[in-house]
Amino acid sequence: MAAKPPSLTLSLPARTSSRRYPTLLNFFIYNSTFGPREGQEHEKILFYMPDDVSLDTKIRNVGLSEAMVKFTETFSPDRPCDSVHTQRKRQLFFQPEPDYWMIMTVSLPAFERRTKDDKTVVEYREDDVQDSVYSAVLKLSYKMFRLFHSTFAAIVSSDGKVGLVKRLHSFFAKYIPALKWNHLDLLDVYAGISFLPLDKHTFLRIQSFVNQTEQTFAQIKYTAFLHTDQIVWSGLEQEDMRVVYKYLTTSLLPSQLDSETGMPLPGTGRSPPARDQSAHPGWFLTGPKDLKDPTKPIKTPKIYVNCDSAMEELHLVVYHALGTTVCFMVSADVAVTHDFYKALDSFVGPQLGTLSRTVQEQVNKRVPSTSEPQYKFIYFNHMNLAQKSTIHTKKPPHVTIQGEIMKLLCDIDADFAKAGEDGETIMKTTGDCWVVGKRSDQREFFVVLPQKNANLIEINEEVKRMCTLNFNNIFFLD
Repeated sequence: MAAKPPSLTLSLPARTSSRRYPTLLNFFIYNSTFGPREGQEHEKILFYMPDDVSLDTKIRNVGLSEAMVKFTETFSPDRPCDSVHTQRKRQLFFQPEPDYWMIMTVSLPAFERRTKDDKTVVEYREDDVQDSVYSAVLKLSYKMFRLFHSTFAAIVSSDGKVGLVKRLHSFFAKYIPALKWNHLDLLDVYAGISFLPLDKHTFLRIQSFVNQTEQTFAQIKYTAFLHTDQIVWSGLEQEDMRVVYKYLTTSLLPSQLDSETGMPLPGTGRSPPARDQSAHPGWFLTGPKDLKDPTKPIKTPKIYVNCDSAMEELHLVVYHALGTTVCFMVSADVAVTHDFYKALDSFVGPQLGTLSRTVQEQVNKRVPSTSEPQYKFIYFNHMNLAQKSTIHTKKPPHVTIQGEIMKLLCDIDADFAKAGEDGETIMKTTGDCWVVGKRSDQREFFVVLPQKNANLIEINEEVKRMCTLNFNNIFFLD
């Protein structure tokens, strides 16, 4: 149905007060096959937020969603309802698995204004909520749940419906409120991966390190090598790596490490090996907190990958040294004992410390200018999920783009997706800022140029020059 962007909290909005951002009204998951008869409607509901509403309200909202899905299936059996627009709210639909539906409802931003006869009128800003952004958030929430808990159907098969309800509540009751709703934009739609380019010699050294580690420890199925939140090497499928990367860069690493020093944050219970007692600076972010005490229980998170084909259950072992993080995904059929961790630490630690210093030397040679860049851009490759951007970067300069321009970028991207063809869009905003979007061979490039005195020909030439300089051999449009 229709579209637009960002931001929510979990409180019900006042009906007449001004609201700058959208507000989350509800989020629920249901399966109609669990309550097929009259009087069993409550059995369909697997998770509902907020929980402090009446059961009748939950049943009514689920019933309305069911009716909307069935109605749209009449006209489009292969592509049922994905969003519903009303004057005051927007509802997003997602079917992650057969018979299971996830629904998110947000209120539209509202602004009060006084009329000529001194009456208060509430205006709702439909264009401030973009379907592509919230649909992406909804889909990613399922993928993140699946990463740690497996598919809905697999859980029901092993633990029954009660087990599924318990896992849904334990995950989504924390995940949904923790999302940074005020900062959702086009980068959340892409959910891309930032890659770190290295010279051939260094890359081969890292690949050799990964191969040697996997040969030495046969229980390791996959390995991912990151440096300063950028992927250098990954043995996972792209879609699985996308979700793991999102978890690492937005949850695990920020919660464990200081962003400036790369050292453990206070209260994490983790510490790097003492320099005078160890030949290397590495330590585990998941697993044992103290390798010297074999009596303490070891808690290693499990993840599920390749869920679209043959689902694999793995232990997620994360190791860190000097800005470098390595994820070892170990077969769940093998117990990860204290001896395994100790042997892995002894093998990996000394090598990783040296590799990390080598990689950092290359990064330091490419230190960006601390001055404000003349242009801001976003690049995304749909084929390998590579993402590059000067927006929201953690390194200086810390670039931001006005909310109105980010909405415009989302609209252009949605138009590209709807057309399904290569193309180019050039627009000038009311603030005299040029916005250019290019799509070519599943690659998209957006640039914002604050050159108010430039004309269309000059902007077109400037974008061509930028593409040649930064993205050579990527775009082929004339």
